[in-house]
Amino acid sequence: MTEYSHPTILITGASKGVGAACALAYAKAYKNGLNLVLVARNLAPLEQIKTQLASYTNCQTLIIQADVALLNDCERIVAQAVEQFNEINVLVNNAGVHHRGEFSKLHAQHVAAMVDVNLRAPLVLTSLALKHMRENTVNAVVMVGSLAGLTPLQGAATYSGTKAGLRAFTYALHDELASKHINIAVVSPGPIDTGFIMDEIDQVEDIVYSQPMSSAEQVADAIVQLSHSSKTEIAMPKVSGKLATLSYLFPRFRRSVRGLLYRIGARNKAKYRQVHRK
Repeated sequence: MTEYSHPTILITGASKGVGAACALAYAKAYKNGLNLVLVARNLAPLEQIKTQLASYTNCQTLIIQADVALLNDCERIVAQAVEQFNEINVLVNNAGVHHRGEFSKLHAQHVAAMVDVNLRAPLVLTSLALKHMRENTVNAVVMVGSLAGLTPLQGAATYSGTKAGLRAFTYALHDELASKHINIAVVSPGPIDTGFIMDEIDQVEDIVYSQPMSSAEQVADAIVQLSHSSKTEIAMPKVSGKLATLSYLFPRFRRSVRGLLYRIGARNKAKYRQVHRK
């Protein structure tokens, strides 16, 4: 790992799941010292994470209660981070929302919320944060995407669309900023064993559970890896990433195996439900 003195790392959606795992992963990884800016809508869990991080003497933590769907809040987040720590070295765009169900049955407000949080907010925050990244230092912006951004996901059209847009933005900006020592990258996981899908297990499409489950810690480790490399994307697990790419390139193949994947997912979902509800 390329170490640099006291980097400032800003993580959205940091109150639980992957975001919280990222905070701990960075604290463990950067032994020379770091500044963490943790952002979420709910303050209480952020305070709990800050308490956990107190045992890492190398880590200074700033928590910010904000809603990334709001432009004013995005501006305030970056302003507070810079006021406290002077610069931003790594931005992790992790905050996400998923209102599930067929597109024709979704409320327009829910569609707008997914676009605002999953796509608009990362673009806005990236635009704001880049202005505070110094050249000739190691800087990165890491998006938390999804395998749903690699291949269309029936029953999650808006979510899939926002993650596909986020991935396209990542690849374009990666090339645009390659000469400025700012790595723009995306981690694209399949299902993650967090409340994001486990707390709403009955509403989640069965096909989601047809793929191997990653842990929040595994995704966080991938994010840390991307933040100090020149790699553009990590799709995980690898087999699922290859299957997602294959299904995107060959739509007939995707449609032909959909029934099988739904059956596998339904069986796995029943097992997860039993374990989760014990």
